[in-house]
Amino acid sequence: MQLRSDSFATGQPIPAGFAFGQPAADAPVALSDNRSPHLAWKHAPAGTRSFVLTCIDPDVPSRGDDVNQPGRTVPADLPRVEFVHWLMADIPAECGELAAGACSDEVTPRGKRQPFGPPGSVQGVNDYTGWFAGDAGMAGTYLGYDGPCPPWNDARLHHYHFSVSALDVPTLGLAAGFTLTELRAAMAGHVLADAAIVGTYSLNPALRASGG
Repeated sequence: MQLRSDSFATGQPIPAGFAFGQPAADAPVALSDNRSPHLAWKHAPAGTRSFVLTCIDPDVPSRGDDVNQPGRTVPADLPRVEFVHWLMADIPAECGELAAGACSDEVTPRGKRQPFGPPGSVQGVNDYTGWFAGDAGMAGTYLGYDGPCPPWNDARLHHYHFSVSALDVPTLGLAAGFTLTELRAAMAGHVLADAAIVGTYSLNPALRASGG
């Protein structure tokens, strides 16, 4: 099974148009276009009845003390945790491609409640839900795709793992807003094959200048 994107090459930086945040001239970060990237997959095994799509950043700081704090840096060796950017289940077996911008084409304050997706698909909650929980203007339930916006003072380059899994069942029976834990539990024993690509992103000026 193979997965590719016309939006970025695996191992290379994701363009800012597919991110939630981008560098700004007068501030460390500004909202970006937040478009979902183009993704296409093929060579699913016989017996595939649906697909699952995820995008996860495993490079998120495990502690927030230094995050986005002027005059401070998030050290590269700080232990890291996962941050969910996109969960989609029950993608029909006949679907093999998502156009750029097909599932998200803007930042939606308080979160997308009915994100676009292939007919019959269902999308889970992403971790901007927790990130914005204390923000009066942005707090809400974030479903579907919301792109990269790593800390602008993080010394570590972030890696965004887009993965498609072929399953032997047409549906996982999950309701909209499911979590990564719920998805992984439902998928157990049903995965026929996986394919993944990884894009990178940083808002740290030093890393961006070095090609990160």
